[in-house]
Amino acid sequence: MRRGIPLSVMLSSLAVLACPTSASAADTPVTLEVAGGGLGITVPTGPVDLGSTTVSSSPQTVSNQLGNVTVTDQRGGTAGWTVTAQAVDFTGPNNTTISVSAPNSSTYHAPQASVIGTATVTPSDLSPMYPPGPVQTATAVTGTNSATWNPTISITVPANSLAGTYTSTITHSVA
Repeated sequence: MRRGIPLSVMLSSLAVLACPTSASAADTPVTLEVAGGGLGITVPTGPVDLGSTTVSSSPQTVSNQLGNVTVTDQRGGTAGWTVTAQAVDFTGPNNTTISVSAPNSSTYHAPQASVIGTATVTPSDLSPMYPPGPVQTATAVTGTNSATWNPTISITVPANSLAGTYTSTITHSVA
């Protein structure tokens, strides 16, 4: 007796061989956003006492550290930044002034900054302290970073200045 394969099994097997199942794929593009923050600067709230000297018939210099200045760059990019500083003339008794714009009248000594993150920060001294000028410049920036320094401010008190307290304002800006 002959035994045969049932026709339904043969057709089923042929269907599998004749119609292979092909794989299929499709792509879906996706995005996400990483938002950058800001660029800011913090300075000592003051008042900061730069020191004292006595009345003299010759010029005297007073100097002291201003306190920490910090730039925080949360932009998350590669753009550098520059900090500029300036001062206004000191005003004292009877509206007398001590100039910060005359040659050799004032100096902003910017030391090397302490940097967190990726940035090359280069200091620049500013003398005189008016007009405004750069005191720290960041290059080779990648991502977020911060830089902190404590500048030394020196003021030359002219000969025969009136005794009393003199005040000024030092302004920092970052861009």
